[in-house]
Amino acid sequence: MIIRFFDIFLSCIALIILLPIFLPIILILKCSGEGEVFYLQERVGAQGNIFHLIKFATMLKNSPNMNLGTVIIKNDPRILKIGTFLRNSKINELPQLINIIFGNMSLIGPRPLTTIAFNSYSLEVQSLLKTTRPGLSGIGSIIFREEETILASVDDPKNFHLTIISLYKGQLEKWYIINKNLFIYFQLIFLIVIVIFFPNTKLVWKFFKNLPLTPVKLKKYIK
Repeated sequence: MIIRFFDIFLSCIALIILLPIFLPIILILKCSGEGEVFYLQERVGAQGNIFHLIKFATMLKNSPNMNLGTVIIKNDPRILKIGTFLRNSKINELPQLINIIFGNMSLIGPRPLTTIAFNSYSLEVQSLLKTTRPGLSGIGSIIFREEETILASVDDPKNFHLTIISLYKGQLEKWYIINKNLFIYFQLIFLIVIVIFFPNTKLVWKFFKNLPLTPVKLKKYIK
């Protein structure tokens, strides 16, 4: 309950502070691209319930049915011009503060997954994911903050995401759920702020020395 209190309290403050930024973004999106402001996507939440994740629209409407589907790489041609800025700055994710207030999400937790991505995890990890609210950010998001760059550098991004990245993300999310407490919650919030200004920081490995070992095929991308 205490984490839920901080979720609501901090999200309300953030929305008030961000309103002057949101308004021009909404206007630009409405007047450019395909005229879509928000993108709603079905994601798996706590107890396995499906909810609609809210993001600023950054890609063509039909993107999930094109090329790589829900896998996105750096310089993906499906991304709108303003979408590149919104994605690089992570501003596109901030409307999920509304999801947090509605109770679908937490500030910190496993990233909410599509049904296809959720089903790609082991039954053990799926069961654990159902026990907690997904997060706006979390340990997986911090470590894979350059995921689109990683995927752009491999021959088969879709397969690499499914067989390498998703498996390790699952282990990271499992680690968070098992170890979750208020102290780790605020440590991760602090790290998210640091990563925004210092994206190459290695602090996460110094804060959490008991994280799952990085797979060999990811070591050259995650240091």
